[in-house]
Amino acid sequence: MTVTHHAVRPARTDSIFFPVMALLMGLTAFAGFWPTFYLRPFTHSTKLLTPILAAHGTTFTLWVALMVVQTGLIAANRRDVHRKLGWWGAGLAAVMLVLGIAAGIETLRRGFTLPGSPLNPASFFVVPVGAMVAFAPLVILGIINRRRADYHKRYMLLSTLAILTAAIARIPRLEAPAVFFALTDLFIVAVMAYDVAIRGRVHRATLISAAILIASQVGRLMIGPTEWWQAFANLFV
Repeated sequence: MTVTHHAVRPARTDSIFFPVMALLMGLTAFAGFWPTFYLRPFTHSTKLLTPILAAHGTTFTLWVALMVVQTGLIAANRRDVHRKLGWWGAGLAAVMLVLGIAAGIETLRRGFTLPGSPLNPASFFVVPVGAMVAFAPLVILGIINRRRADYHKRYMLLSTLAILTAAIARIPRLEAPAVFFALTDLFIVAVMAYDVAIRGRVHRATLISAAILIASQVGRLMIGPTEWWQAFANLFV
């Protein structure tokens, strides 16, 4: 009876925790991009929204929305629909990788960097590139582990953090890289705390995801200002 109880408890609490986390990620994305994307017609934003940036924003929004829907489907015990949408999600992730890099190149060519950020455009280019470098392996791990639900849901949810940093960085007064990376990591801390509360230890998938995300953050902070990265970025200008 004890084994059954412990097996059921995570499933019941997961049906609350993961949808709530996905919803919070969606709200964070909205908070970062509502002036320049979601409510653009009402804010009269002067920032140019090119076709590539529009496609980029749309596909990344679809991903966050998909996370909300997918976690909700599992909570509602609609695994059949969840699996069908999952393969669409895999295709969407592939498109996102291409558009993520393309959008990064376009913003580099426009000389974009965050207002108040210490990063020049060439240094800032490492942020979107690094996001895709972190996003891809986490999604791949999620797909590989699709039959191991506890691994799959953590990889897919935490992969979203790789792209959520861009939204956090656009919230006023959060433009410094150390700040927007630290706030991104609060989501990782939340998942770790949940793992400990429910399972007594941090799940292996959470640890692997955290290692990939944090390594990508530290790597970007170290690589962005280097001369060789500046030279690499200037190849696309």
